[in-house]
Parts: sequence; C-alpha cells; structure tokens
Amino acid sequence: MTEFEGKQERIRALLEERGLDALLLQRVSSFAWATCGRASYVHTASSTGEASLLITPAGRYVITNNIEGPRLEQEEGLADQGWELVAGPWYEGQETVAQQTQGLRLGVDGSYAGATDLSGELARLRAHLTTEEGDRFRTVGRFCAEAMDNAARAVRPGQTEYEIASLLAFEAEKRGVHVTVNLIATDQRIYNYRHPLPTGKEMERYAMLVLCARRWGLVASVTRLVHIGPLPAELRRKAEAVAQVDATFIAASRPGKRLGEVFQQGMAAYAATGFPDEWQLHHQGGPAAYEPREYVATPVSTDMVLAGQAYAWNPSITGTKSEDTVLVSESGHEVLTEIEAWPALEVEVDGRTHSRPAILEIS
Repeated sequence: MTEFEGKQERIRALLEERGLDALLLQRVSSFAWATCGRASYVHTASSTGEASLLITPAGRYVITNNIEGPRLEQEEGLADQGWELVAGPWYEGQETVAQQTQGLRLGVDGSYAGATDLSGELARLRAHLTTEEGDRFRTVGRFCAEAMDNAARAVRPGQTEYEIASLLAFEAEKRGVHVTVNLIATDQRIYNYRHPLPTGKEMERYAMLVLCARRWGLVASVTRLVHIGPLPAELRRKAEAVAQVDATFIAASRPGKRLGEVFQQGMAAYAATGFPDEWQLHHQGGPAAYEPREYVATPVSTDMVLAGQAYAWNPSITGTKSEDTVLVSESGHEVLTEIEAWPALEVEVDGRTHSRPAILEIS
C-alpha cells in the first residue's frame, strides 16, 4: 500500500467510525497531509488554503477557484493521485463547496456550517507519520538545522533583532523551507518574553533565535542561543538545568507511554533542577507534523506516544530554552534538527547520556 492509499484508508475508517459520508479538508496542514506534501496556501499567515479537498463516496475532489486551478493542476500533480479538479469562479467563494457537499453528512477539519468538527481526530492522524513522511522530515530538519547554524554564527553585537531575523529567514528560505515562526530576542527581552517578536532593539551580548519552517507541509522547530563572551554563572546553571529537562522529555517519549506521563516526568525534572514552577510559564511542546504542534501536551494528556511520531519539546527556564524536533522509533529517537558542530551539554537520564545544545559562546 502506498503512502497515499494508506491515508485514504485512514480517512475512510474515520468516516465510518463517526457515521459520516464525506470529509472536507480546508486547512493547509490537512491538504499537505492528504496529498503527501502538496501546497494549497498563498496567504502564508492563514491556516486555511486557497483549495479544499473533498472525499466522498463518489470520488475525490480538489475544490478551488479559477485563479489557483492551473497551478494546482500543472505543478502539484494532483491528477496523478486521482483528484478531480473543481475550479469555480473566484468571486463565488464557498458556493462551489456548498454545491459539492449538498445532502452529505459531512466531517471537516475545523468549522463549516452543518458539518461535524473532526479537527482533533485529524490532528492525531497527521501526527502519526509514515515511513515516507519520516524521510521527508529528515530533510526538513536538516535544512532548518543548517539555516539556524549559519544564522546564529553570524550574530554580532549591534545588530537589531530585525536584522537577526532576516539572517534566519534568508538561510531558511534559500534552502526551500518556508519560515512560519521567526522569533528573536536579545538580552533582557529573553528573560521577559517566551514568544518574542523581533524588534528594532540592538543586541548587546545575548540572543535567542527560534525557527519553525515548513516544506512538503511538514514543520520542524529549533531554538538556539548565542552569548558574546563567557556565560554568567547563573545563566550557565539555568542552561544546564533546561538541558536536563529537555533530555528528560525526549528520553521519556517512548512508544506505548501516555503523553501525560511523559509530561509529568518533565515536571519532575524541573523540580529536581531547582525550578519547580517554570513549566507553568509556557507550554512544553508535543507531537509535530503538519502543524508546529499538532496538539500540545499537558499533565493529564491521555494520548499515547507512537513510533513514527515526531516531537518538538521546548522547555524553558526564564532566560534560556532548549528545543529540537525529534523522531521517535521503536529503537530510540533521532534528533532531526541536530547541528553537529554546535557546542553540547552531555546529560544523563536513567543511566543513558543525551546530548543537548549548549549556549554558543562567541569570544
């Protein structure tokens, strides 16, 4: 069974389980998942694309407008997967979708009048990666790692956060990965904000670069920090602590374990390193696939960790953070965004040593 056929089978099983006739996929992430990496977006800040997929008992349809139809047909290769293009006039909007779904018991990956919201179930389907998706994710992760490495090593005092963000965006985009999150903070702003949009502030000694970038619909996440000169003792202590927490999350992410149990082990690591309340100040991450996090883990999450999932954990202790995208397998885990030449902290969890990124010190 091909990747595409397997996904169609999963869709049919979901519809049967929920007693529905058809499925409408509007989100950019769902479109990429169901088409094995094709793109429906134009406005890159929107979670919904310029084309929707409709799977019915009668067939599979790409519903779009006459503007997008030619590109989808000629460049995305959707006809080869058996999709029938339905391109209505651009000025009719949702009328084409309404015509195609009339009388059907419809499921949808979000909100649509009269349809059943299946967004939670579909996030779980997207998060369970196929072998082919794992291979593509390795490429995305490598490109993101290369982009981060080059950008972070080019950071210098006096650069504005906007300039640092432009370095990161340039390095990613030239590799064909589209930046969806580009967060930059320098100096005190790293301590003040977990999601720091870049500003015109000039860097003095310390910078944090956060990247989420997408190719073939798959989104890899990676964070690195750079310090000019030796680290202050307190910052070094926090960096070592957050590396311990991150390694704990990664080590605990094993097939068959409940996600809430993984989270609680992370909480215990926060406490053991002397920072018991820091986990409450920001989410800790979760499964990554066609969204930066398909769903966010909590202490009471009942989802099971599965082989063939990717996780992006992002623990933070005020002033520092650790984040990579990691692929889980039956035999262990693989850090997809690893930067080989980056300085590392060797951390022990349950008798095994894990390498986590240190803060890069530039003399």
